[in-house]
Amino acid sequence: MTLPIIFAIDDDPQVLRAITRDLRGHFRDHYRILSTSSVKEALDSLLELKNKSETVAMFVSDQRMPEMEGVDFLQQAREFYPDARRVLLTAYSDTDAAIRAINDVNLDYYLMKPWDPPEEKLFPVITDLLEDWQESYRPPFKGLKIIGYQFSPQSHELKEFLSGNLVPYQWQDIELTPEAGELLKLNNIALKDLPVLFFEDGSFVTTPSIPDVARKVGLNPSIKNTIYDVVIIGAGPAGLAASVYGASEGLKTLLVERRSPGGQAGTSSRIENYLGFPNGLSGPELTRRAIAQATRLGAEVLLPRSVKDICQKDGYKKIILDDGEEINAHAVVITTGVDYRKLDTPGIADFTGAGVYYGAAMTEAAAFRNCEVFIVGGGNSAGQSAMHLSKYARNVYIVIRKEDLTSTMSAYLIDQIATRSNIHILPFSEISEVTGDGRLEHLTIKHSDTGETTTHSANALYIFIGAKPYTDWIKLDILKDDKDFLVTGRMLKLNESFNRIWKQDRDPYFLETSCPGIFAAGDVRSGAMNRVASAVGEGSMAISFVHKYLAEV
Repeated sequence: MTLPIIFAIDDDPQVLRAITRDLRGHFRDHYRILSTSSVKEALDSLLELKNKSETVAMFVSDQRMPEMEGVDFLQQAREFYPDARRVLLTAYSDTDAAIRAINDVNLDYYLMKPWDPPEEKLFPVITDLLEDWQESYRPPFKGLKIIGYQFSPQSHELKEFLSGNLVPYQWQDIELTPEAGELLKLNNIALKDLPVLFFEDGSFVTTPSIPDVARKVGLNPSIKNTIYDVVIIGAGPAGLAASVYGASEGLKTLLVERRSPGGQAGTSSRIENYLGFPNGLSGPELTRRAIAQATRLGAEVLLPRSVKDICQKDGYKKIILDDGEEINAHAVVITTGVDYRKLDTPGIADFTGAGVYYGAAMTEAAAFRNCEVFIVGGGNSAGQSAMHLSKYARNVYIVIRKEDLTSTMSAYLIDQIATRSNIHILPFSEISEVTGDGRLEHLTIKHSDTGETTTHSANALYIFIGAKPYTDWIKLDILKDDKDFLVTGRMLKLNESFNRIWKQDRDPYFLETSCPGIFAAGDVRSGAMNRVASAVGEGSMAISFVHKYLAEV
């Protein structure tokens, strides 16, 4: 933990050396001692320290300085650190100014120069003041800070990206956190420029783009090789498993992800039925373990980078990234998973990220403490989200078109939901309209069994209405089914275009697409089971087929 700071300033170098020496000699085990002879340098340093979440416990300032009197400096320093203790160094002739400063700047003490012996005239005074300061001191958060509006789509996107990539940060709502407003004022940041992201080094960026943030926090390394044995596109459970097995078996492996690792599973608050974890584990925890395992074994991870096309050239699969950069690979495993289907209800698009969220959006859950929260969908993801949100919300309502959850949700989740008195099921219902002023405020629900509509106050709406495969970026002649999932293995032979496309003497391997050497695993594959364990199994299985393919070429 970084030590709090005692900040000393005096334009006389001899006096400054003396006060710095005495303070450092007596307090260095518990405080850092910073000193300067320049008021300008001191004020510049205070802004940098504030942006870096450093803490100043005490200012010790000379009164008579050519740039600015000590009382005036302490007044300005108070804007940065209002709780810091303030001590003025004075000569006998300055005592009147010191006495006035007790009222003007809440001066805590004034010391006469010289203060010899310090054991009697300096250390007891400073120690008492610091002990008093310590009673209310709370160590600040050290790391990334986001300041913005709670119901801002841009703030939501930023929080989701950082949390999805397991980057710790502190969220400060400009409307609820006084310290956030103070930091904006000190840095002359206008409200229109929110959100703003402060980095640990004290620098900041307003309305940041995701690629800019990724580069700043080290999530977007450059490609280290020109040719890879296997490139895995998508870092959901299938892609993570493929990267672990590819790297562990000696393949030069690259994992490319357009958003955050973990996929939809990575946003799950609790995965209860994953083998080997009797108490369950969260999606972020599973993702963290898998990323650590893959990188330890030698896999490279590239994110957030989107793949916009795959083509074949000179015997290689050429992966073309969103910025035009190209990667050559002998084999490719597509594990891009699925995206949540959009709800076309009037008003939804207007409030997406401002009270309306697709998927679990765990980053927002705590913001809806004692609030009314609605969930659309009756699958396992909706059930897991309901259980998580019920820890915070006053009431959670699950809106479903069917009579109950039995045909769409696992029995263990239904049983858990039944134990939560603040979770309510709204059967035979659907959202017909959402309204609000800058954020979601009301839902209109249509009841199909009665034909009636009712209006409800709502603070948040989470949407889980099924998924569609993320395959529209694929321009290569790879066969898909009628729902755009990638067709693999024996199922390819049922497609009338198969014989025109497939020119190998062998049949496609089980997870191989209609393009030899390009495999599909997990939810993106036609006929796959929508389970984390099955996706992990397919991802690892894909590598065994990659080995077989590489043995042919």
